[in-house]
Amino acid sequence: MISPAYADLGAKLRRAHLLSTVADLLSWDEQVNLPPASAEQRARQMALLAELQHAAASDARIGELLATLEATKTTLGADELIVVRQARRDYDRMARLPSEFVSEKATLSSQAYHAWAQARAQNDFPGYAPFIEKHLGLAKREAAYLGFGDSPYDCFIDQMDPGLTAATVGRLFDELKQGLVPLEKKILAAPRLSPGLLRAFPVEGQQAFLREVTERLGFDYQRGRIDVSLHPFCSGTGADTRMTTRFKEDEPLDSLFSAIHETGHGLYEQGLPLDEAGTALGMHAGMGIHESQSRLWENQVARGRAFWRYFEPRFRARFPQQTAAISSEVLYRAVNAVEPTPIRVDADEVTYNLHIILRFELEKKLFAGDLAVRDLPAAWRESSRELLGLEPATDREGVLQDVHWSGGAFGYFPSYCLGNMIAAQFWYAALAALPGLEDDFARGEFSRLLGWLRTRVHRQGRRYEPLALVREVTGEDLSPRYLLRYLQERYGSLYLASSAS
Repeated sequence: MISPAYADLGAKLRRAHLLSTVADLLSWDEQVNLPPASAEQRARQMALLAELQHAAASDARIGELLATLEATKTTLGADELIVVRQARRDYDRMARLPSEFVSEKATLSSQAYHAWAQARAQNDFPGYAPFIEKHLGLAKREAAYLGFGDSPYDCFIDQMDPGLTAATVGRLFDELKQGLVPLEKKILAAPRLSPGLLRAFPVEGQQAFLREVTERLGFDYQRGRIDVSLHPFCSGTGADTRMTTRFKEDEPLDSLFSAIHETGHGLYEQGLPLDEAGTALGMHAGMGIHESQSRLWENQVARGRAFWRYFEPRFRARFPQQTAAISSEVLYRAVNAVEPTPIRVDADEVTYNLHIILRFELEKKLFAGDLAVRDLPAAWRESSRELLGLEPATDREGVLQDVHWSGGAFGYFPSYCLGNMIAAQFWYAALAALPGLEDDFARGEFSRLLGWLRTRVHRQGRRYEPLALVREVTGEDLSPRYLLRYLQERYGSLYLASSAS
């Protein structure tokens, strides 16, 4: 029987959670629908909601209920203990943040988003730099409030991926680089498909095709939707999941794979237990796990031959003129083309992780005080030359390309690379657990994989921290070797085998 204190705690947590979902919805609207002259009011709205949500999450009554439950924890079940433990972590963090600080950060995030969008359009980093400087200053203050004054970057790594530190991430990335850089060089030295084979795909057809694909993968459009934004994203909860993509007539695969990526996020949210929303059992385990879900569907599944055996005829039926001169093999190679680009979201699987390592190294320097914000463009270009072998032509292609810093989302970029590692490790575990899985894909059946992920990952909520969840699902510690194995198997067979023959 649930104790009155536990029931009261659940009610308090659900109220704070509901307020956060309203903020999520306003943030989605800001990037999808907001009229250009309405930004100032939206900043005030976001600040007010942040204050209300903070007040609900730091309510002293939550602290009292937690103290009562912790004093009688021997009477709690295993799931209840997990909820209490996570609620204590969240409450202590919220209680340490002053309300005015929370409001200031929310206001700045809204203002900075619009400043970023304008700076990106005008290639004007100096106009945007003050917003990054303010966010960096707020981040260091937040870290100090939360007891990370001596290691502020760890504060945000831990917020995105609980239990991880910059040192842990750095060790994983260093191990990945040792195998990835030689593989990348071999593939880039091999004959590759010339880009630009897919041209003049009407946006309406792209919209219809990606809707068909994402529904087939399992996304529930009765509890979600997809729209258009400057930078693709997914937000909301399983009860109301909002995704976006963007369209270019000459790059139909960009919108498709962006949508599949966000669908992976959406499937995770829709797989979390709705009746536990606001508690640890209804929370995702961390952004690295979240990104693993998006990257697994986008890459391991949707770039595979089995996926295209089912969807290629449908793709051709939608675009008969555009695909008439393109063979199946050329289409598959276009899906898996390896071509260095300065743009992260356009990057292929082989080079993508180097984009993340670039950002991780720059964030570390910013927090350590070894890099000034004004010097970011030059540092970005230098790192791009070193890691990617190319230099962005403009800041729009370099330091201004990502939206994340406008929201103060420091520590998020490493989650993408961690997500790639986790996705590969989950993928091989799924193949072992589900014989004939890729034969399912060739028939357009994705429910077995989704069901496995629902059971092993989604419905676990935050029972485990990210690294512990990886061990629980795969029986091993997180390791880059599975990502390297996957890249070697897929891209080595496409590029290195053909170049040797």
